[in-house]
Amino acid sequence: AVDGASKIASFLGLFEGILSSCQVATQWFASSRLVERIGVFGTAMILPVGGIALGLFSFTGAITGLFSVFVGLVILRFLDELLHYTLIETTGPVLFQPLPENIRSDVQTMVNGVAEPFSTGLSGLIILAILWLCRLILDSSQTGFQDRQGLIFVIAIIISGLLWLGVIWLIRTQYVGLLVRSAGKGRFGVLDVDMRALKRSVVETLEKGVSEEDKRSCIELLSQIDQKNLGEILAPLLQVMSPALQCQSLEVMLNHPNPAYLKQVQSLTQASVPPEVLALALRYIWLTESEPDISQLRPYLQSSVDPVVRGTAAALIMRRGDREQKAEATNVLRRMITSKQEKERVMGVRALGEADYLQGLRLYVPSLLQDESLRVRKYCMDVIAATHLESYYPSLLRGLSYKSTREAALQALVRLGNDAIPMLVRLADDTHKSDLVRLQAWTAISEIGTMEALDSLVNRMMTTWGMTRRNILRRLLKMPGEVGIEGVLERVGRSGLEILVEQELMFLGQIYAGIVDLSGVDMNSTTTSHYAGLEEGNGKLTTDYTEILLRSLKLLELDAIEQCFLLMKFLYPLGSIQAAAFNIKSDSRSNVARGLEILDNTVDISCKRSLIDILDQNSYEEKLSSLSDLVVYQPMAPSDRLRHLLDFRHFLSDWALACCLQMARAARWSLTAEQTLVCLSHPTGFVREAALAYLRMASQRALVELLPNLRNDPDPLVAAQVEQMIVEFGIG
Repeated sequence: AVDGASKIASFLGLFEGILSSCQVATQWFASSRLVERIGVFGTAMILPVGGIALGLFSFTGAITGLFSVFVGLVILRFLDELLHYTLIETTGPVLFQPLPENIRSDVQTMVNGVAEPFSTGLSGLIILAILWLCRLILDSSQTGFQDRQGLIFVIAIIISGLLWLGVIWLIRTQYVGLLVRSAGKGRFGVLDVDMRALKRSVVETLEKGVSEEDKRSCIELLSQIDQKNLGEILAPLLQVMSPALQCQSLEVMLNHPNPAYLKQVQSLTQASVPPEVLALALRYIWLTESEPDISQLRPYLQSSVDPVVRGTAAALIMRRGDREQKAEATNVLRRMITSKQEKERVMGVRALGEADYLQGLRLYVPSLLQDESLRVRKYCMDVIAATHLESYYPSLLRGLSYKSTREAALQALVRLGNDAIPMLVRLADDTHKSDLVRLQAWTAISEIGTMEALDSLVNRMMTTWGMTRRNILRRLLKMPGEVGIEGVLERVGRSGLEILVEQELMFLGQIYAGIVDLSGVDMNSTTTSHYAGLEEGNGKLTTDYTEILLRSLKLLELDAIEQCFLLMKFLYPLGSIQAAAFNIKSDSRSNVARGLEILDNTVDISCKRSLIDILDQNSYEEKLSSLSDLVVYQPMAPSDRLRHLLDFRHFLSDWALACCLQMARAARWSLTAEQTLVCLSHPTGFVREAALAYLRMASQRALVELLPNLRNDPDPLVAAQVEQMIVEFGIG
């Protein structure tokens, strides 16, 4: 027995010694080269493929009697120990790279700390179950029992290896799309990935991949992380690509044209390719060549040529031809944009956007903007931006008001860059425009993304309030690469953001004071907080204006708290603030406590304690007390509190302002003349409507004097209300 134990110890020592030496050699000389040559997924497949191969080898040896199953299992154990800690462990972290930073570490910790130990334990239980089944089914007293038992384990190993390969293939199919989405959202760049390995994987997918979607995703991925050098990969593959992929490749190559790939692109013009591909190839060739022969484009101007190619050829001639050639191209485009066929007009207008100067064709822009074809109108907006037709810039702004042209107008304004910022700021500041149009203006400014755009956004962030500030904060947070966050921190700093948070808390103090003082108001003993829905003698339903006003103030509370969280996202990790906000919004007390704990451990601003107190589920009196350092609360009579709230009308939402006016009318409380007149000229229709209703109760003499001036109100409901009052009071 001692001799047997000594032999086992000698074998294990020799096994571990050889294994350790091979591990060092593999780590130093093989692992990085393998990853570089066959990629991460190819490397990940080595171990399951090796396990399956050795399993089949052991199974064959045991069946034929050439060697024992034990030999195969020892070799399999050696392979597992060798590759697991040299290849699998080193390439594993790469697979987590495309995940968002806010969940990447959590997922990685879950996999390494929970999933792996759990799978190891589960494997042990499966082994014990197999041993138990073997003893239950097979006769352990017969000779060859251990060999038959070993064969069962070999079969289990082969099945596990096949499942392993299936999981790797499944991850591989989803991985490229995840990389594309990560790159599109600016979560990683060239420094985050091994470019040589990535390019090799992309080439392999483009050459051998079966799925058109995978190939499209690879091209999109390259365009996101390495635009300047993607021609090196795509140009040699143009001939073997499908027409759709050829179009996509040429479009991204046109962003950074390189003369080195002219031969590959020129070969497309000599082959039978769809018109869209030929048009893109012509653009690439004549925009890349230093001295192009424009006369070679003239055959493409014939009316028999497809409009896509004809329009592209005409635009290129207008860009680089002589006077006679430009005149000929201008006539071609004139015939196209005045054609009765929609495709001719669409392709003609699209070609105008590729020309440097419109010359006499600009006379057709007004009619093209009113064309019956939506595609023509959209491309016309692109033409305005591409050729900088300043006299038609207002048309781009008007395009933001219509759903059909909103996206095209937005992209055209973004293309104008800094030139569009002043008019976009004026549009966003115009309170008479709809909230949606103003939001589109802020969106366009954020997508322009220049220093001037950041200056405009940050300046308005500091001076605006309510929904406007909220929209600006969201646009800044969504700017790729955290450009908006860095821009805000550079311009206003941490102290400036803390001041904005304190402003929100001070406003919350005014809201809480209003809720406390206005709760349970009894208006002339006929309207109490419990009368909503009760019928009066005339059969009409009464309206509980106290309850409506309190609801509007509670909505303002939610908006102010949301803005606090948006501001804190500029100072602290987005994931932590988002998790805290999500939990605090929950109805579960335990979730709220978890959110407050996250916030307490993340935030270190000076007003943290006040913020946490108001986020806790306390009464409004307790919340108001927690803000005593920022807001001095003095109880007021309900009418005085309402007038005090109206003094903060610039910070109130339109709905809350209208509710204040309606309550003042129902309770017959007096407001100042300034408050009433300002509300009569408010840009929102239902606020003006509420002001008119209040003035009718408060001072009919003043209302009679003002009604003639309100006759042409832009809101049809307000205009109808004014006409009704004019008839009622007999005003000529």
